[in-house]
Amino acid sequence: MEEGGEHTSLLVKDDASCHGEETQSLLEANLGPQLKSKCSDWRAPALILGLECLESMAFNGIATNLVVYLRSVLHGGIASSAATVSLWYGTSFFVPILGAAIADTCLGNYKTILISLIMYLFGIVLITVATFMPSTSVLCDVSSCLSSNGTQTMIFFAGLYLTAVGCGGVRSALLPFGANQFNNENSLDIKKRRNFFSLFYICVIFGVITSGTIIVWVQENVSWAIGYGVATTCIGLALIGFLVGTPIFQEDEPCGSPVKSIFQVIVASFRNMSLEVPADSCLLYEVGSNHIQRTKLAHSDDFRFLDKAAVISDPSLVYGGCRSSWSICTVTEVEELKILIRLLPIWVTGIFFGAAISQMHTTFIQQGTVMDTKIGSLSIPPASLYSFEVICVTLWVLAVNKVLVPAIRTYFANGVELTQLQRIGIGRFLMIFAMAMAALLETKRLHIVQEGELLSIVWQLPQYFVIAGAECFGIITQLEFFHGQAPDSMKSILTAFALLTTALGNYLSSAIITLIAGVTRVWHSPGWIPDDLNKGHLDYYYWCLTTLSLVNFVVYLYFASKYKLKKVVC
Repeated sequence: MEEGGEHTSLLVKDDASCHGEETQSLLEANLGPQLKSKCSDWRAPALILGLECLESMAFNGIATNLVVYLRSVLHGGIASSAATVSLWYGTSFFVPILGAAIADTCLGNYKTILISLIMYLFGIVLITVATFMPSTSVLCDVSSCLSSNGTQTMIFFAGLYLTAVGCGGVRSALLPFGANQFNNENSLDIKKRRNFFSLFYICVIFGVITSGTIIVWVQENVSWAIGYGVATTCIGLALIGFLVGTPIFQEDEPCGSPVKSIFQVIVASFRNMSLEVPADSCLLYEVGSNHIQRTKLAHSDDFRFLDKAAVISDPSLVYGGCRSSWSICTVTEVEELKILIRLLPIWVTGIFFGAAISQMHTTFIQQGTVMDTKIGSLSIPPASLYSFEVICVTLWVLAVNKVLVPAIRTYFANGVELTQLQRIGIGRFLMIFAMAMAALLETKRLHIVQEGELLSIVWQLPQYFVIAGAECFGIITQLEFFHGQAPDSMKSILTAFALLTTALGNYLSSAIITLIAGVTRVWHSPGWIPDDLNKGHLDYYYWCLTTLSLVNFVVYLYFASKYKLKKVVC
């Protein structure tokens, strides 16, 4: 096994884009006769998948049409409503980092999910109560919207952010909790666990489609209160189901936070600053495989300064049982920190990608509200097009797995596939086209409006289709990549960090749209993003995002080409 790791290749055989996954497959093949212990109870993961369906329906029942509620009921402005949604949406993805840390250090996944579901239910009840309260019964003038009742707004936003915290806690723990229901020592369970991740995402999609059609329709055509009441019922059923399933769940015990190990490597590196790193990496400190439960990682030759943490200065202290983890660390612990450093640039490009994709929940919907929403005799809520995007994601996934992958295998005739990093790059590239299409559509819409007509909302479908492809390649593969590259002790944390790109992307989107709206309003009133989009230039805003996505793609290409995949010691 090469000491220094290796750069990502053009294509990889059998979809093993990281050496950790290759090693796992080899171990399963070699240890097949030994991995014959009792299978896990299938009811536990099945119940968890059902809980995710309900949670996804509830969350998207709030998120999908939130910008419309803020605008039409609470009478917020175009820019302020979009910024508020981005801020809240980002918070719901930021909390999983805290939830994962709490689950790893003290509570465990089961208690984290239980407490989070209770907070989730309490928050969504507050939202429903607020929607039952009478609001200001005035038509919102595009030039000056009146403020709604202060008590209603306070209760609504209190429930909104309490829901975000509860949702984040569930999101951080439910997926790893479900994966832990499978027996790692059974070969059949190992295969089932892989399928579980795919089914989990399908459950997320099911919730999005259901909420984007049924709940959104109820909110806009029947009652906002009843629509949010349906979401409340979903979380109530999820909490009941989780409690009922307690006897069949395999509860995990907290094993301590990996953050401590990271700081130990940093401190040990500085304490051993005067020591020389040996040319032979075999002389660095490492313990035998029988002394640790997590997978050992091979030494890599980058970030050599961190190797000082594994330099043996006094063999008697190391092998005499008096080793201090703040003075000397194992090669595996050092490599875990190196993995985080390598992932950092990839992770940062995910933030800018997230800022662009967040337009589906904000400006795309607002663009749709000023278009002709009639298709024949049927009125299409602009927020419902998000369900079309989710369906497109499913189609993209099927096309990639059933058409693209087999085609590449056939063409190269040796079983190779696109690497995960290349798939992520395709997602970054498609985002450029999605933003450009939105800009061109807005330019066309403004031209049609000047002629006294409205452009059909059907014209938005192509940009939703392309952004669905970007999501398929960019977000789904990014989760797989981070999970595959993560050390055993950081699976939950790095999965949460992959989700955090969506959160920070929403924060960045909120900052960008607020900045552009404010600056352009001062520069040339009413600015690019006024309350009346027919008087603005939302297309210029989309062109800014197109340029940002292009730069982000180029930066990603550079760091992806330099990335070294992790290697596991067999």
